[in-house]
Amino acid sequence: MIACGLLAIGVAPAGAAELTSLLLPSGRELTVEVVSNDEERALGLMFRDSLPADRGMLFLFESSGFHSIWMKNCRFPIDIVWLDENRRVVHLAENVPPCRQEPCPTYAPLRRARYVLELNAGQARREGALVGATLEFKLSR
Repeated sequence: MIACGLLAIGVAPAGAAELTSLLLPSGRELTVEVVSNDEERALGLMFRDSLPADRGMLFLFESSGFHSIWMKNCRFPIDIVWLDENRRVVHLAENVPPCRQEPCPTYAPLRRARYVLELNAGQARREGALVGATLEFKLSR
């Protein structure tokens, strides 16, 4: 399970994650933090007060699977977008609220995904990142 965050020890230093551009179906370009190891994925967006409108977080996995998310220690609602290996949206959870009490619910895709994108709540629909749409981004790894 990954997060908005999984329980993590400490907070990663600012700027530690790789940044890349991601093009949404609307034509809007975002700068996304790419998180690709267990520690980065566990921390996710935990403990942050907000996410700038032109930013997102992209979780990269070694293989496709039913990668689940929970909102423990998250402070604001988000949209969660699962993408397959072709960067096509296979599942979307909109306006997912922060976890307010234990146990925190988990959110998982109905189809296998290789990537998970976290955006501000409402942004996925506004920018056309709906099931079947393809997002564009390049990775250094």
